[in-house]
Amino acid sequence: MADAERTPLAEADPVDVQATFCSTLVDQWLRLGVRHAVVAPGSRSTPMALALTERSEMVVHVVHDERVAAFTALGLGLPSDDGARSAPALLLCTSGTAAANFLPAVAEAGLSEIPMIVLTADRPEELRGVGAPQTIDQIELYGTHVRWFHDPGVPEAATSGEWRRLAATAWSKSADGPVQLNLPFREPLVGTPMELPDDIDVGPESNVAPAFDAVPEAVSSGRGLILVGGMSGVPVDRVVQLSQATGWPVIADPQSGMRHLSDVVAVDALLRVDGFADRHLPDVIVRVGRPSTSKVLAQWTARSEPTLIQVGGPGRIDPSGTVAAVCGIDDLIDAAADQARDSTWLDAWRRLDEIASVTFTDVFDASAELTEPAVAHTLVGHVPPGAQITVSSSMPVRDVEWYGGRTSLVHSNRGANGIDGVISTALGRALGRPAGSSPSFVLIGDLAFVHDSNALVGLRRRSVDLRIVVVDNDGGGIFSFLPQSTLLAHERFERLFGTPLGTDVLALAAAHGVSTTTATTVGELIDQIERPGPWVCRVPSDRKGNVEVHAAIHAAVAAAVCDSDAE
Repeated sequence: MADAERTPLAEADPVDVQATFCSTLVDQWLRLGVRHAVVAPGSRSTPMALALTERSEMVVHVVHDERVAAFTALGLGLPSDDGARSAPALLLCTSGTAAANFLPAVAEAGLSEIPMIVLTADRPEELRGVGAPQTIDQIELYGTHVRWFHDPGVPEAATSGEWRRLAATAWSKSADGPVQLNLPFREPLVGTPMELPDDIDVGPESNVAPAFDAVPEAVSSGRGLILVGGMSGVPVDRVVQLSQATGWPVIADPQSGMRHLSDVVAVDALLRVDGFADRHLPDVIVRVGRPSTSKVLAQWTARSEPTLIQVGGPGRIDPSGTVAAVCGIDDLIDAAADQARDSTWLDAWRRLDEIASVTFTDVFDASAELTEPAVAHTLVGHVPPGAQITVSSSMPVRDVEWYGGRTSLVHSNRGANGIDGVISTALGRALGRPAGSSPSFVLIGDLAFVHDSNALVGLRRRSVDLRIVVVDNDGGGIFSFLPQSTLLAHERFERLFGTPLGTDVLALAAAHGVSTTTATTVGELIDQIERPGPWVCRVPSDRKGNVEVHAAIHAAVAAAVCDSDAE
């Protein structure tokens, strides 16, 4: 044993106490199952960075841009491919504005209940509020977006008996969202770890059973719908049982993992058909998880003022103040078990869903043109089994919802619904998978791509097969579907909302050494999907033309439904 290790901790140099403190936290987190750390480089965070890289069991990802680093940690903390919750990733930065750049991802993690342990290195107390460089107020920096905050002060040997408990507390508090551990360090920053404090017993996580409301009587009668979104935490088999017990159709978005169920129906295009929406208003809606991205669906479900029941998370979702009850899925199944089921309601939805599905297939089969809807349809339909797809929270997630079909399963950051961090989130998801896993895909617009292009830094050196499809319509395509596009003069709309970039997205990717190509036909995109990554594939598009393409598809569905009714 080295001399430094034989020295009692109480007699050690402060720099070695700091090193031992960090090594103790890392050791405890490893014992609790944490395996990934994302480090944004800096000086003040040196003691923790060294502790993380001393342990071969900890996979350390060095990411230069703090915003990219934070979304990478978010991606690492997302549920695994089989839906199991992941261990929190550690996220480390130096002091100052570096920590402020974590905020967008911390907010998304908080709203989506994604585990994350945020480690913000800081100046010691005597250097705060006195004009010291690279120093800001980091105390409770993230406000209510984190589940827990703690600043233990500069490590002291006298508190060593509390260090493992501190790490265990941060880990347990992060189970359903991010936590911030603010860590002040004094110079010098490079020390030698001493013998670590003894291990502690960490009891099993205490799971407090949620308090549910009574099931509304409306569940036992009336026409209902089951809307299933992402991040619900509700098992698929329970949703199947509820649908079977009620005889109600399931409307599942592509983030739910439930589009393959037999009673799932597409709805957005049908709701645009004259008369359909009026004839199919529900009396009861059970919303499992998050709401759909479809504004048409949201407006339609609000029209009849149905009894709205929320099941699952993340958190309470009631922006309109119309949720009548928050119920457990098992309570709903029990309440519906004895009701008489009328198949007429479900059969009508199934028949019209089949018409819409056939129409979509006919539309996409009739042309090799790579429109934006065709990009979503083609990508979802041709990725290899087990592949991940991460999509931007703008037009891509909507196109996948509308045109992705029954096999679509994607992730989109829908907590805060921002366009930032899309590639970074996909990178984190890919880094968290075992070696040799199926590839990870990204479907993103040019605006969001440029916004998160720092995620490409060092991408070729990372062991990930990341394949990025960029729909390039030179600006914010989603705004062309909003009232601003018709109410404002063209030049004013373009300046404030269309916001053309004029950026060569392939040149931007090539600057980072990433392979690039352009696809203009469905066949070209299919061929590119099969090529190993990392690569960036640009699909050129036109914002005005894209609006027209969407309108034409909706019109085709409406015509098919009307023809069916006429028969």
